[in-house]
Amino acid sequence: MDNTMIEKIKTLAKEKENEIIKCRRDLHKYPETGWTEFRTSSIAQKKLSSLGYHITMGEKANNKEYMMGVPCEEILKENQERAVMQGADKEIVEKMTHGYTGFWADMKFSDDGPFLAFRFDMDSNDVTETSDETHRPNKENFSSVNKGAMHACGHDAHVSLGIAAAEIIADIKDSLKGSIRFIFQPAEEGLRGALPMIKAGACNNITHIIGMHIGFQAGNSQTIICGADKFLASTKYDVTFYGKSAHAGAYPEEGRNALLAACNAAINLHAISRNSHGVTRINVGKLTAGEGRNVIPSKAEIIMETRGETSFLNEYMEQESKRIIEAAALMENCTYEIKTAGGSQSGQSSKEMIEYVKEAVKYIPDYKNIIDNVSFGAGEDFATMMSFVQENNGIGTYIQAGIDKCAGHHNNYFDFDEKNLIPALQAAVITAYLILKK
Repeated sequence: MDNTMIEKIKTLAKEKENEIIKCRRDLHKYPETGWTEFRTSSIAQKKLSSLGYHITMGEKANNKEYMMGVPCEEILKENQERAVMQGADKEIVEKMTHGYTGFWADMKFSDDGPFLAFRFDMDSNDVTETSDETHRPNKENFSSVNKGAMHACGHDAHVSLGIAAAEIIADIKDSLKGSIRFIFQPAEEGLRGALPMIKAGACNNITHIIGMHIGFQAGNSQTIICGADKFLASTKYDVTFYGKSAHAGAYPEEGRNALLAACNAAINLHAISRNSHGVTRINVGKLTAGEGRNVIPSKAEIIMETRGETSFLNEYMEQESKRIIEAAALMENCTYEIKTAGGSQSGQSSKEMIEYVKEAVKYIPDYKNIIDNVSFGAGEDFATMMSFVQENNGIGTYIQAGIDKCAGHHNNYFDFDEKNLIPALQAAVITAYLILKK
């Protein structure tokens, strides 16, 4: 019975090749950054609702108290209007006001059995796609039309995979027990979207959870990685220093130089001592300050992040950062404000879930290089969801499905062979079947 159903799943996935490519290209053409995924979310919601899934969306799916780095209402409104102009369902978009773009979709097969969740991220990058005529999205007319936004990390593919997986699950529902949930998460870039959804109940009662990403450490289409550990816990900060402007030549003693405070902070943040307990990282990515050549700067802003191999190590970096920021402000007699703009926990895949994935992918001949587990060495919002499920006696894993790509992730030339999405889809659905089969 297993082999028959697995072959059926593989066939259903192959039959969706044109559909999944069409969906991915549509989403690629209309990318939306974190908390503005109105069009993307409405398309996925409408499709899954039509398949019989129960949708939880809007404020019920996004706890506003934990939403960080949300654009101002004016920008949100502009993006809502743009989404409708670009084909989004107006009624659905209106229910996502204030950036409530995340949602989940449930289907119940029986009262007993596992409760499996998949997480698919939806947001694009703050990247301007190349205008090079040789770039395939330009040649085939699906490059980004939204200024300053590009799907340079493959989240357009993730949403397409999520929709296709939900379709196949609906087709084989009579062979399944328990329940399934498809979580479509906003704002993964910047590690902002998982926690508000967790706090809204996205992971409550989940017994098994899977996150999936195309590419990254899986170097080519013949490789799949079934699990990951050593996700770096991370916190993102926006720091503002407040000084006092004055004429730099006539009355310098009356000024308080916010730019110098920010510079001292930036330099010394990178001097934080490493920790013997494991890997740590820090980066000041941007510093903005100044009004004029002869004016002592009254305001300066830095955006920065800390990372740690464990949550303990990230907390160490946070504490040291705050100490240095305070001291840098004091040196220039300035005040300061720190706002948390995002963050994620550390995490590691469960051995039991890795085994499910390994069992599934042995049926997929495209994958000739099957890797059990890797050290991730970066932050991923999914780690917070996976850790929550594990802390509540569940299990989880993070799959990396290889692709043949022409440029790296977050590069403005990023693109890949879309046929690689079919084995990734097969891997996801076969794994789900092995967990939920009657």
